[in-house]
Amino acid sequence: MIFELAAFGIITGFISGFFGVGGGMILVPMLLLAGFVMKEAVAISIMQMVFSSIYGTFLNAKKTKNIIKDGLIIGLGGFFGGLQSGFIVSNVSNITLQYVFLGILVYSIISIFRSPAQNEEENKKQSNKLALFFIGSIIGVTAMSIGVGGSIMLTPLLVRFLNYDLKQATALGLFFVIFSSIAGFTSLSLNGHMLYSEGATIGIASLIGVYFGIKVKNNTLSTSY
Repeated sequence: MIFELAAFGIITGFISGFFGVGGGMILVPMLLLAGFVMKEAVAISIMQMVFSSIYGTFLNAKKTKNIIKDGLIIGLGGFFGGLQSGFIVSNVSNITLQYVFLGILVYSIISIFRSPAQNEEENKKQSNKLALFFIGSIIGVTAMSIGVGGSIMLTPLLVRFLNYDLKQATALGLFFVIFSSIAGFTSLSLNGHMLYSEGATIGIASLIGVYFGIKVKNNTLSTSY
């Protein structure tokens, strides 16, 4: 099982680095197919995100300098929301979490494909700090409760409504996942749901995938996404 989990980590890390997402959208289904129940898959996925998002943001550092202010506000919102995830996971059934996961997956895929890869406007719209915090909070609690990073929901909003291009949005999305995943990890640990050994195995392996995912992304045109 350890080699299977490591393979899951490399695949998830690559997707996380390339698309700027937490990787849960691909990792959770793989874990379910491997025999884990939904709540276990959520816990493992969140621990993996802590590894991949911190490392991915470090590699993306140059691209996040000009969006750090919005990133911090949305990230703090995501942290606040993520702290509520342990309560949600403890009080909602596995099957309900799976249905929510499926709904978010379908919505996010549609939103991503409807978002433009590049924006013609040079300046981003002025962002309302309270609105950014609120958006981060809602995405944080929802995402952490189903084991995804939240950036797959956040990225379309950044592109369509705040005029970020897709590469900037994916970099900011990965930055957001740091806050939400650390909060989710803390909350699920305090509520007794975390699977540390499985999460660490996938998390460490994901660092390899993140490195190559970001390397490929940096050599890919935004319009090719």
